[in-house]
Amino acid sequence: MTTAIIAIHGGAGALSRETITPQQQAAYEGALNDILVQSSAVLAQGGSALDAVTLAVRMLEDCPLFNAGHGSVFTSAATHEMDAAIMDGATLGCGSVASVSTVRNPVLAARAVMETSDHVFFCGKPAEALAEAAGLEMVEPDYFSTPLRREQLDRVRATGTGGFVLDHDAVEKVQRDNAAPLDEDKKMGTVGAVALDQAGNLAAATSTGGMTNKQPGRVGDSPIIGAGCYASNHSCAVSSTGTGEMFIRSVAAYDVAAQMQYAGRTLVQAADNVVFDKLPAIGGVGGLIAVDATGNVALPFNSEGMYRGYLRIGQDPVVEIYR
Repeated sequence: MTTAIIAIHGGAGALSRETITPQQQAAYEGALNDILVQSSAVLAQGGSALDAVTLAVRMLEDCPLFNAGHGSVFTSAATHEMDAAIMDGATLGCGSVASVSTVRNPVLAARAVMETSDHVFFCGKPAEALAEAAGLEMVEPDYFSTPLRREQLDRVRATGTGGFVLDHDAVEKVQRDNAAPLDEDKKMGTVGAVALDQAGNLAAATSTGGMTNKQPGRVGDSPIIGAGCYASNHSCAVSSTGTGEMFIRSVAAYDVAAQMQYAGRTLVQAADNVVFDKLPAIGGVGGLIAVDATGNVALPFNSEGMYRGYLRIGQDPVVEIYR
């Protein structure tokens, strides 16, 4: 029987070391620890990797500290547009939703697509209709709003630039321009989970609220199978976070699996190649979490930080933000 393991992330757009307070760090670490403990209990009881990643991402969506579900950032139109994907490594079954604004837990909508539809990807109102028909909890759009996210949008608008930057780009900016570090005002964030269960099956799930002040209708890598989410029992399960456009262009999640399957690389070798070589070559910033079919785990990132952790059944959880 395989020793089960689950890994999670709360986004590579971590608060910079210069701005995070001890209280904030404790809050993030505490949330990650609690989610690992609860989702790993599914695996400890013989449950599926698919159920474990679903629970983990649902809990991350419900936690306002992270940019997914409740606590999602605002678009430039002061609305919320959320994306999510899920994939079963045993069957290659998968489901995705994009630009939803009334489904309490987008990851559950993605799973409903996988389990109730002949299709893989729904967006906007049809995705919400499918979720409602599946009996999922629907909410008013303002459910996702928090005062912090509104303040972030207001500050970004006040700059008059109309743009956005990743929080983890702040270090270079401080060094180059002697500027003050950014916190979460203009960054993107994502949450995700990957797991291996006792039966040897893999699964992955990813969810995001996008990025503050993004153009309405923009969709990043999170709901795209092979870019922000991928799982196959023949290789690994992956959930990505960072500059979505670059993860799409490099098919980042699938590239890790492909390098393992076709080039014979280990999980760590493949994940490091994608994060430290291929993504930076095209300006990609961020990271990923991955677990392979034998229980190895990789959590590389090329940004200042990434909220992350893992728990191997029978051991204590490991939670980290910086290197």
